[in-house]
Amino acid sequence: MRAEPLSSPHAYHAEGPIWWEPWGGLRYVDMLAGDILLLGDDGTVTRTHVGSVAAAMRPRSGGGAVVAGERGFLLGHANDLSDLTPARELWTGNEIRFNEGGCDPSGAFYCGTMAYAVTPGAASMWRLDPDGSTSEILTDLTISNGLGWSPDGTLAYYIDTPTRTISAFDWSPEAGLTNRRPFVELDASVTGGPDGLTVDAEGGVWVALFGGAGVRRYSPEGSLEAIITVEPSQVTACTFGGPDLDTLYITTSRENLGDDEEPLAGAVFACQPGVRGLPALPYSG
Repeated sequence: MRAEPLSSPHAYHAEGPIWWEPWGGLRYVDMLAGDILLLGDDGTVTRTHVGSVAAAMRPRSGGGAVVAGERGFLLGHANDLSDLTPARELWTGNEIRFNEGGCDPSGAFYCGTMAYAVTPGAASMWRLDPDGSTSEILTDLTISNGLGWSPDGTLAYYIDTPTRTISAFDWSPEAGLTNRRPFVELDASVTGGPDGLTVDAEGGVWVALFGGAGVRRYSPEGSLEAIITVEPSQVTACTFGGPDLDTLYITTSRENLGDDEEPLAGAVFACQPGVRGLPALPYSG
């Protein structure tokens, strides 16, 4: 399969797409510009600036959004994001920023970090619970990336990009993420590193390949079942959306590319792969 562009190139580093009908459809971030983007049906893009970094976001069950900024979480109840209020910063210094995240079935929001210098072992993952408390739940990471849950909510899939491994965790509301183990390990024949991911209604795991010009689907047993090609090489993330959740939206990046390289890098792409996705899990705080 091949994904086709839905927009002209417009983002430096598009990431974290999420479909949520009350928002008006597909939102995603231009991460290092600090902007949240809304894609219109005609391919137009509306930007909302939220800070120096807009790393990841999820809808709130009562309306609005939770957004991971550079070093803390922003919360708001308005679907147009007009009332986002920064929370306290979780660490000091300019070496580390938030990078990618997602919500679990109980409504907690997780977001991982990375060092600007991509320092091995310097990153971690934080959890924002519905009561507003925060905790650092994983450490010794490098580029914390994709995170998603199985249809029954008992498994979570996770990527720390330099490991070239999609990990699986057991998950329960009581214990959280436990029993990390490899789900899929990408061998040297696979171009690019695993980045964002999403899980479909059949339990398939779709993984964007940064530098690999594509998205791969793995079965619940870990076997490769589909490859979607994307013209730009730096594919960052994917999510299902549309009224029937049957469209796979794919974000791309032009970070560190020259002006004449990969003319469609920074556009949003889409295809209909013949399977439906899962509704987005919102933050319940």
